[in-house]
Amino acid sequence: MKRLIDCAMGREKCDLVVKNVRVFNVFTGKCERGDVAVADGRIVAIGKGFRAKKTYFGKGRYLLPGFIDSHIHIESSMLSPEAWASLAVPRGTTGIVADPHEIVNVCGVAGAEYMKEAFSRLGIGGVCPIDVYLQLPSCVPATPFETSGAVIDGTETAREIGRDLFFGLGEMMNFPAVIGGDPDVLKKIEATLALHKPVDGHAPEVSGNALCAYRCAGVLTDHESITDAECLEKIARGMFVQVRCGSSTNNLADAARIVNGYNFRRFILCSDDKNAKDLSSRGHLDDALRRLVAAGVPAKYAIAMATVNIAECYRMEDVGAIAPRYFADMVLVDDLKDFCVSAVFKRGVLVAEDKKPLFETDMRYLPETVRGTVHIKPVTKDSFRIVCKGGKLRVIDILPHGLYTVESFLPAPVGVLDIAGKDLCKLAVVERHHATGNIGLGLIRGYGLKGGAMGISVAHDSHNLVVIGDSDEAMARTVALLEQMGGGMAVVSADGEDSFPLDIAGLMSSAPVEEVVARTGELQERARALGIKDCYETFMTLAFLSLAVIPKIKLTDKGLFDLDKFSFVPLEEA
Repeated sequence: MKRLIDCAMGREKCDLVVKNVRVFNVFTGKCERGDVAVADGRIVAIGKGFRAKKTYFGKGRYLLPGFIDSHIHIESSMLSPEAWASLAVPRGTTGIVADPHEIVNVCGVAGAEYMKEAFSRLGIGGVCPIDVYLQLPSCVPATPFETSGAVIDGTETAREIGRDLFFGLGEMMNFPAVIGGDPDVLKKIEATLALHKPVDGHAPEVSGNALCAYRCAGVLTDHESITDAECLEKIARGMFVQVRCGSSTNNLADAARIVNGYNFRRFILCSDDKNAKDLSSRGHLDDALRRLVAAGVPAKYAIAMATVNIAECYRMEDVGAIAPRYFADMVLVDDLKDFCVSAVFKRGVLVAEDKKPLFETDMRYLPETVRGTVHIKPVTKDSFRIVCKGGKLRVIDILPHGLYTVESFLPAPVGVLDIAGKDLCKLAVVERHHATGNIGLGLIRGYGLKGGAMGISVAHDSHNLVVIGDSDEAMARTVALLEQMGGGMAVVSADGEDSFPLDIAGLMSSAPVEEVVARTGELQERARALGIKDCYETFMTLAFLSLAVIPKIKLTDKGLFDLDKFSFVPLEEA
């Protein structure tokens, strides 16, 4: 403490002075021109005349607090933690609230331990370039209506949440169980709150008394609000609303309509799910900031949504602002419109410059606990055959540019279903953790795929194999490719086949960033060539078709699931 005071008063040299910058103050919404002095990783003063061991010349640029992502699944990038950090940190991200929900559903708590260890091995100048606030996934599995690689009940949650490994409890997707007062689910929340740790939410279309009940459980945030009225109601009931800028879901423009000078402190930014290509080409939270400002949100509100709002929401100590005693997590940008990042400091150490990391990212931590995770019973083309009795077939229709689905019905023939010449595809979810042989079958309309099949071992949230196609042979071959690789992405058509392995739990690749971006891009192009419509993200939309906690109709390895009814429904009805 004395050294910080002495540095602030000029009695001792600071470790670093960032000179000639426009310091954005998240508390006042104004900029102050001057120098920023740093000692022992903390900001000690803003002004002039400081002595320093090192000087960085800001050249009149804007200095902002480091950006924090309030909710992200790293696994959705398909990048290793090291590769992900090499893209996100140079874009200004210095902290993330990460929910390793995907890898924990595959590998159990060992998956979370892997994520934390991989990030912690990054470093430069004695500091890790990013703070990782790791959440213990609350829903493993997301519902009891699917097969996951692990099960974490209330008793195990109560034991694990006390570890320093976990910052809080990840998104509580099983909101019907919370509202219904399920004892095991409430045990998870109570154990978390007893330790004064935060509980993240997931509550699409929850309102009225049900929302009040959800809040009574202590749930702090929500990133699944659909309408303006829903966002405003959740804020009115004391929640923080997370605004997403992801690859498949983006509601920045919607939020721009309702953010104002009073409620902006209750909005926080997140990416949730963002693929490697978008991270590489568009950026991370810098992308969200420029889009918000372009949509009409004042820059001072947008910056708060990426920094101090998140810190205060989660009670993060001494981050989210540029002020004395706050950690020197700082981002230098050219302006407050495009947010082009030129330098990033973590605890006063320069960790990225000119969109390039200055820390080592080539080394990969890859323990056996996250490898060899695909175990299935053999499948053939007959595994995907649908035999009808002449009733009506339930069909999944995906709403454009999102994850929500509705159902419709078609008359069913008598005998083996032939979908040739129709705007239909078969959808299959193949259990891949315990070789149970479970295969859920469904029909999907409007995806656009013709003349083959495609599949991926990323299938939210239990991450079985999900395959779509109009050919049983191509679907069987796709599954075979996924099994041979130990998980990955695959496309099969008359023009040939292509695949890319995801060797980390069947979710992520240990390959370099450039290879992941290039190869996943090539697979996406091959899939798009089969006719998939532009309103759907080829593989990521497919990966969400098994997520049974997002309305309305989804497919798990155990069959079609209707969230409104919260029960299974048959493919064919009389």
